[in-house]
Amino acid sequence: MTPDPHQFSQALWRIYNRPEQPVPWAYGGNLPWNDPEFSARMLREHLDQSHGAASRRDPERQIQLDWLWSVLDLQPEAHILDATCGPGLYAVDLAKRGARLTAVDFGPASIAYAQKLAAAENMADRCAFIEQDVRDFAAPTNTYDAALFLYGQLSVFTPQETAGLLKKIASALKPGGKLAVELLDPDRLDKKNSTWWYTDDKGIWGDAPFLHLGERIWYEEEQLVLERFQILHLETGQLDEVQLCDQAYDPAKMEAVMKQAGFTAVSTHPAWANLPLYDAQEWIVYIATK
Repeated sequence: MTPDPHQFSQALWRIYNRPEQPVPWAYGGNLPWNDPEFSARMLREHLDQSHGAASRRDPERQIQLDWLWSVLDLQPEAHILDATCGPGLYAVDLAKRGARLTAVDFGPASIAYAQKLAAAENMADRCAFIEQDVRDFAAPTNTYDAALFLYGQLSVFTPQETAGLLKKIASALKPGGKLAVELLDPDRLDKKNSTWWYTDDKGIWGDAPFLHLGERIWYEEEQLVLERFQILHLETGQLDEVQLCDQAYDPAKMEAVMKQAGFTAVSTHPAWANLPLYDAQEWIVYIATK
């Protein structure tokens, strides 16, 4: 298929005339998780055991779950809120350990898969999967024994949204309940501007030939990374642009934000408390107690 030359030319001019410094969060600052086609392609990556870039491989996830079960003081029948749960891999495993899960995500393919997984493991009565933006989720107060916000997902929201989410979760936890948050270690964050490109015909950006142009921009004052992706679909000339913002938090700042949200104590665990994970050194886990 040959693309419309005019549309192809317009796409190239849009790329050429793109602003050198895009405004952070101008396009929401997140991947299009709720787009059905993108969600289906991302689910494929979540389930791919050849890498841990979307969801961690099964053996590493079990190591994390063992540690979380202990540090969160979980017991059978504990009620857990899993924010941005993806395809339910953590939620269903926790249900199999005896917990009850409320899990929220706005990726339709991920939620559909999570529901099927729970049913296949006979855990459907222990797992409530909700397809909704976690920012819109009306969390009931004093309900949960623990909550999870894993794999850096809290950092894709603006600082104001992050503060609001933490306040919502603190309110939803029972007194003494604990929240586990996994964020990138700011000392390990790549703060160099960079560009890259590649072509492919299968991946999260599409299942037909495309050209991917990527840019990484560090904003020192805001302490955030913005990645801008231009995806040119070669069979049609259609151009998609996605901007992903990743807010950095040093541990002292995150602890202060958590306490302001209503948590009484916060402990930090660099490198996943030295668990044997392939990327453990990139992360800090925060355990916040209400």
